[in-house]
Amino acid sequence: MSQARKNAGKSKAGKKEKNSIYTGLGILVVIAAILIVIKLMSGSADKGGPEASQKGGDIVITKSEITEKATFIPYKSGGTEMEIFAVKAPDGTIRTALNTCQVCYDSGRGYYVQEGGEMVCQNCGNRFLISQIEKEKNGCNPVPILEDGKTDDGEVITISASYLEQFAAYFKDWKR
Repeated sequence: MSQARKNAGKSKAGKKEKNSIYTGLGILVVIAAILIVIKLMSGSADKGGPEASQKGGDIVITKSEITEKATFIPYKSGGTEMEIFAVKAPDGTIRTALNTCQVCYDSGRGYYVQEGGEMVCQNCGNRFLISQIEKEKNGCNPVPILEDGKTDDGEVITISASYLEQFAAYFKDWKR
């Protein structure tokens, strides 16, 4: 075999090896991009504001940290993942609700995302004004956390674990 043929064979093998390396790197980049997109879509990107703390199972929300952008607070009751949100209404009051719809909760998609001054049900599309949270109950709106389920000392709002556990069934099919 001539030296030219041997060199041509090595050249082709070298190109295949380089192409394999580039293909492998390309696949890693695509996988990394997919993981980033999944992380962003999992809800962590739209969780606004501070995290609340938990004391003995109760949720404690520092009122001064709540803004007009809803703060979504995860909570676990037994094995059930739940979520609460707190948001400052246009009148300056802090409104709290379970992040599930009183009508659509059993669909698994009856949760809310904020669009401007409204919370929008992801199952039926009902738009609910932030100023109406805790003022209306029953119907297609967020489950309000009323005065009997929380205490407000002026600085912090504490939502009792026993109150939250009453609503765990609302989240059994939740798919946020």
